[in-house]
Amino acid sequence: VQVVESGGGSVQAGGSLRLSCAASGLAYAFSRYFLGWYRQAPGKSRELVAIFITSGGRTHSPESMKGRFTIAVDNDKNMMYLQMSSLKPEDTAVYLCNVGSWWGPGTQVTVSS
Repeated sequence: VQVVESGGGSVQAGGSLRLSCAASGLAYAFSRYFLGWYRQAPGKSRELVAIFITSGGRTHSPESMKGRFTIAVDNDKNMMYLQMSSLKPEDTAVYLCNVGSWWGPGTQVTVSS
């Protein structure tokens, strides 16, 4: 199984970015796995950003990210997305995609003030 993120980059505060996550080699349909986005800033522990709850197609994010970060899944393409808006300097981190027990290498997001 291979999981790869893309779409990171540098953006000014208030800007937007869309991250993508592609998974290949899965044995089952994409949405049968746990699907989530996390982030890790230097010197900090890994932090949940958003998860996709297959049952009912619901999503969950921490309160601090609700309304700014939106997770979406394309089951046919084995793709997961994270739309980020109103970005803040404190959102600077490596963003990682989690599919089941697999993780991607991460994509850097840098937000400047």
